[in-house]
Amino acid sequence: MRRYGPAVLLLLTGAAILRISLLSELYLRYVQAGLRPYLVVSGFLLVLLAAAAAVGRPEQEPYAEQGQHAEHGEHAGRDQQREHGEHDDSGGDSHAHDQHGGHHSPGVAWLLTLPALALLLFPPPALGSYSAEREAAQRAAQGVGAFPALAAGNPVELTVAEFGSRAIYDSGRSLAGRTVRLTGFVTRDDDGTWYVTRLLVACCAADATTSKVEIRGADAPPVDAWVTVTGAWHPKGTLGTDEAWPPVLDAASVRRVAQPANPYEKR
Repeated sequence: MRRYGPAVLLLLTGAAILRISLLSELYLRYVQAGLRPYLVVSGFLLVLLAAAAAVGRPEQEPYAEQGQHAEHGEHAGRDQQREHGEHDDSGGDSHAHDQHGGHHSPGVAWLLTLPALALLLFPPPALGSYSAEREAAQRAAQGVGAFPALAAGNPVELTVAEFGSRAIYDSGRSLAGRTVRLTGFVTRDDDGTWYVTRLLVACCAADATTSKVEIRGADAPPVDAWVTVTGAWHPKGTLGTDEAWPPVLDAASVRRVAQPANPYEKR
């Protein structure tokens, strides 16, 4: 059974990749949507490699048989040595070491299947409030300037990052007098201040950065709950300064929603 260990590991890893990329949208918790084809191809290749490894393993059995014949011959040679009063301590010790030393590493190698099996059965959740809090004060230094006009009609749907950029850097004050709608997950400070937060990724979850908007005028839902908040921009501080961040939204309504299939905003 030990000889099939590498094949099983390849199969589990390939199946896990196909599960999150081909059979579901869980891959969006790790990478951008454009990388899906590469994940699917990688999963199929790993499964094919596993099949090839499993089929190719029996070809090594003749070598095992040769080893058994050699071992029988060695035992016969020792019997002849004993008949002539000869004894090779070093040879016996070496053989005992070879016989017992090779049985441990294959068993340890089977432990490598556990991470692949865990990914297959229990994919981790998307990054949430813990990841956001690590970068609570990080934002892009875009500089103050004019932004394109917002779409007509109220409320206007914006990403959390778009709202933050306009609130902090838009010299034309395009948010003034408009009703906006934001969707994200809830984070909270120790003093009770709460935010609608989104994580932005350029390629994958490993490069995620944080964008958040302080919400006023509404009670805070549970941390990590997904909400849609509708309200109006509350100006604060001077444009482009630390005092203007994080931006503020006066909430008119807060509604609990399901986590979207793609929980990240594109940076």
